Amino acid sequence: MEFKDFNLIRNLQEAINDIGYKNPTPIQQQAIPIILDEKDLVGTAQTGTGKTAAFAIPIINYLHRLVSNSKRTKRIRTLVLTPTRELAIQIAENFDNYAKYTKIKTLVIFGGVSQVPQVEKLKQGMDVLVATPGRLLDLHKQGFIDLNHLHHLVLDEADLMLDMGFINDVKKVIKLTPENRQTLLFSATMPMAIRELADTFLKNPKYVSVAPVSSASDIVKQKVYLVEKENKRKLLLHVIQTENLKNVLIFTRTKGGANNVAKFLQKNNISAEAIHGDKSQNARQRALNNFKNKEVDILVATDVASRGIDIDLLPYVINYELPNVSETYVHRIGRTGRAGNEGIAISFCGRDEKVYLQDIEKLIRKKIKVVEDNPFPWDNAVQKEGSPNQNPPKKDFRNKNKNNNSRKSNNSKKNKKRWY
Repeated sequence: MEFKDFNLIRNLQEAINDIGYKNPTPIQQQAIPIILDEKDLVGTAQTGTGKTAAFAIPIINYLHRLVSNSKRTKRIRTLVLTPTRELAIQIAENFDNYAKYTKIKTLVIFGGVSQVPQVEKLKQGMDVLVATPGRLLDLHKQGFIDLNHLHHLVLDEADLMLDMGFINDVKKVIKLTPENRQTLLFSATMPMAIRELADTFLKNPKYVSVAPVSSASDIVKQKVYLVEKENKRKLLLHVIQTENLKNVLIFTRTKGGANNVAKFLQKNNISAEAIHGDKSQNARQRALNNFKNKEVDILVATDVASRGIDIDLLPYVINYELPNVSETYVHRIGRTGRAGNEGIAISFCGRDEKVYLQDIEKLIRKKIKVVEDNPFPWDNAVQKEGSPNQNPPKKDFRNKNKNNNSRKSNNSKKNKKRWY
């Protein structure tokens, strides 16, 4: 099947041809006809499967006839709600690319920056609004956003919005929209809270599921180093230098961990930057752009910040720390091996992370290859003095008890002399 088989408007088809799309991905092939038929949809697809195009292309196809046959208005026709600033920017860029031969106007808004430029653009009017929940509700409360004329509501990365505590904000936003809207919900996983959300706010939705989260991409080659925690930095430097790795995305579990790894690499003359929630929006976007433009070799990220990283030719992902949630591992390695390209996922597993590795292998239903050529394996790890792994010398309790008994005997003799 090809995109031309969807009978899309010529302006949209030209933009798709310019980008180089020919054959739709499985999620696009299933979702686009349903959305074109104006049905509600629940789509389950992991990162990198092309789900942004799956909803953006049919929405643009619908909006084109409305926008081209009417004068510019201040009505918001489509709202895309997404959890992070990086994702919002990425989705807005995709809408702009697909709609470049139409009059459809897209605006992205998010928190962490001044609202003044966003409000000025809102006053000019747009057709598609891509937003994070907090900033959207704030500007609506101030009277700058009107959702009464909405045709489409898209909830993207619904499971991440749940994890980040946005679910109540999402419900508030939904209640601000008209009941006759078309609602599209996309999620990498389908926890019970997301199912309840779909059952409550969607009307007889169609369900499509592609590449469930339990199945890691076969294109991605996975391997793991069993390494002591204190040797992870040395191993990271060894792997990067000996294999001459470039354009690498490294994952840590914490923001502080991301900063520390980036600083360590910089001290060893490797260009690296960190990206996480404590960084300003400008700093995060600058780091991401530097990485995409290959001005920086290494990007160290936390899981939440990484959801907005979409690079087709990303060759390497390194899990410096294994995630404590198995599904997160699949999201991480899904950053490589995109658009039909091969990718390599390297993981460092400390002794304290062994249970995480077992849970991951259980989820993906395969054993991850252990690297034998490892300069810092568990068995050769240097044990520090006082380490719990160190076997203490055995004590001769018989001699100790014997001495104690003799002392007790002597004391009793002295006491007898004293009293008598």
